[in-house]
Formats: sequence, structure tokens, C-alpha cells
Amino acid sequence: MLTEVVRLLPPEAAQILEVLFLSFLLGLEREEHKAGGAGYTFGGVRTFPLVGFLGYGLGALDPGPVLLAAGLVGLSAVLAVSYAHKLRVQPTAGATTELSGFCVYLVGALVARQHPWLACTVVVATLLLLELKTALEGLARRIPSGEVVTFAKFLVLAVVILPVVPDAEFTPFHLNPYKTWLVVVAVSAVSYGGYLLERLTHGRAGLFLSAVLGGAYSSTVTTVVLAKRAAAGGSAPRFAGSILAASGVMYLRLAALVALFNLALGRLLAVPLLALGVLGLGAGWLVSRRGDAEVPGEPPPESRNPLDLRAAFLFAGVFLAILVVTRLAVSRLGHEGLYGLAALMGVSDVDPFIMGLTQTAATVTPLHTAAVSVLVAAASNNVLKGIYARAFGGPATGNRALALLLALAVAGLAAVALV
Repeated sequence: MLTEVVRLLPPEAAQILEVLFLSFLLGLEREEHKAGGAGYTFGGVRTFPLVGFLGYGLGALDPGPVLLAAGLVGLSAVLAVSYAHKLRVQPTAGATTELSGFCVYLVGALVARQHPWLACTVVVATLLLLELKTALEGLARRIPSGEVVTFAKFLVLAVVILPVVPDAEFTPFHLNPYKTWLVVVAVSAVSYGGYLLERLTHGRAGLFLSAVLGGAYSSTVTTVVLAKRAAAGGSAPRFAGSILAASGVMYLRLAALVALFNLALGRLLAVPLLALGVLGLGAGWLVSRRGDAEVPGEPPPESRNPLDLRAAFLFAGVFLAILVVTRLAVSRLGHEGLYGLAALMGVSDVDPFIMGLTQTAATVTPLHTAAVSVLVAAASNNVLKGIYARAFGGPATGNRALALLLALAVAGLAAVALV
């Protein structure tokens, strides 16, 4: 019976009901805002559906933009008068409700032009922005202005520069500028994501969680920061365990990046890298639990922003140089030469070397050789971080962290048997 009734209805009936429902939702949200003591507010559960019907009707009558543009001009005049009246009553009032009226008009026009999904998306996004006002404003107050500039720099890397970089191979070493910059963007995105997570939990995350988040963008920097903090005073087991956990996250980070750029190499390294990551995290947590209880209110280690345009260009240059050196090492020195290079690269930033291996694995470099080189470089980097921890952390924390990181390095070399 119901199906037959639906068939008898014209197709426009469903569209009208959709406009009514979506505009009513926005009007209901504004009614709640008005009930919360907001004073004068334009529109509600009646006005917003009428605005939606206006947009729908004009969009349905004219396939062109003339009537919709005329209706938008008329609506703008009405909303301008409403906003002027609001300012006389409340000089500091915002224009959120009036802008919501424009969204409702747009929803009606979208439904009339056969874009129901887009209309629903606009309404859902508008509702979230209206309802999350307090949370969003609080977030804006917590984010320093410099962070917005830094995010804009990341957009320059990913959205402005990447699309115009040529995707072609140059020189006898088959250097591809597009793939090089894509590696820069990917590494920057992972590092910046870890940094943002650490900043969002700043003041609320404990030492161990701060170390874990710090390890997502740079386990070396996190190790140095924690070691210096430990030298100023604190529980040695808690700091040493947190340092080990940061290096455990490094293995998980490498697993994600390698799999992203070379799936075959990622599959070969999945078990050892994930196992080493879990080992570092688990052992670090157990060691940190043996320390004294964390002092309430103790600030987490401060971190520096890893994203910088100069650093990105430097990373690209180092990546290309290491790519050339890797190809030369394989062709001139063989597998042993590449392993020696991996151990040498581990005492610096391992990311350019390992990402370079993702570009040569299964072509210039055999997969097994590339996988072993990744593990050797990561183990060498753990040895370096152990030295840093001993140098900056003092005897109590430094000796523990050095022993733990050396053990993780040995486990990393033993994991060669798994590839």
C-alpha cells in the first residue's frame, strides 16, 4: 500500500521533503541557540525551511543562474537588515546565524539541481560547526599563531610544489624529482602528525605518552630532550623506559613509510619491524613502571616543530645524494658495501637512507639486501641514541638507556634472520 502511494507521488515530492528536513534541522539548531540566551537571532524552525524552499523553487524554475542570483540578492538584503538590527541590540554579536541562512538557501538550490548528497553534506558540516563552537574556539586559543603558519608551509610542500614537480627520470642514476618530493611530503606528514598529537596533549600527557608521541616524529630528538630532562632530576627507570619506547615507535614509523613507497619491501620487513616496535614499546613500558610515580602536573618534554621549508629542501638534497651514493655502493662495492653504508648512515638521520632504499629495492638493490640494510641502519641509529642518552642523561638514566638501546640494536640485527 505504502509503495503504491509513493509511486503516485511526483518525483519532486521527495525533493521537497528533503529540503524541509534539512532546513528544519538547521532551524532547530538555531532555536536551541536562541533558547540558550543568545538574544535576538534571525530565523528558526519556520524561517529556515522557508529560505530553503525559496532556493529550491528558484532553482527548479530556472535552469540557469539568473533567478538564483536574484533570490540571493534579495536574501542578502533581508539578512543585512537583520544583522544591522542585531548589532543595535548586541554590538558584539556575530554573523553565524545569517551565514547559516545562506547555507539553507544553497541547500534548496542544490536539491533542485539534483545534488542531494552535496546538500546533506553541507547541512551536516554546518551543524557540526555550529554545535562545536565552544570546542573549536577553545582549540583556536590553544594553537599558537606560529602553528598556523607552519601548517601553511606544509600545504606549500604538498599542494603547491608537489603537483608542478616533473614526474620523469633524469641522469644515469634515474633520479625522479616527483618521487623525491613525494618522499619529502610523506616523511613531513608523518613527522608533523606526531608533533601535532604531542602538542594537543601538552600538559595532560604523562612522560611515557609524550615519549611515544615524540617518537612518531623523531626518536633522536625525543631521546636528547628526555635525557636532558633526566639530568635535571627525575626517576631514572621512568626516563630510560620512555626513551626506549620512543625508539620502539621509530620501527613502527619506518614500517609505515617503507610499505607506503615499496610494498614488496614493506611486506618483507613487516614482521621484523613490527616485532621490534612492539618489543621497544612493551619493554619500555615495563621499565618505566619500575620508576617512582610521576609527579602530578609535571610538564612533558618540550618538542620543537619538525616541519620547516629549509629542512624540507635539505631533506630532498640529502635524499638525492644518498640515492646516488647507494647506487654507487651497490654497483662498486656490492652487498657488503651497502651494509657498511647503512651502518654509517645510522649515525645521522636514517630517514633519507631508508627512503632511498625504497626507490632502489627490487631494481638496483635486491630486496633482501635492502631489507637487511634497513635493519642495520635502524640498529646503528639506536646505538647513536644510546650514546646521546649517556652523554646528556647523567649516569643513572644514561647507563640504563644506553643498555636498553644497545639491547634493542642487537635485537634489530638478530631480526635479520626473519627476512
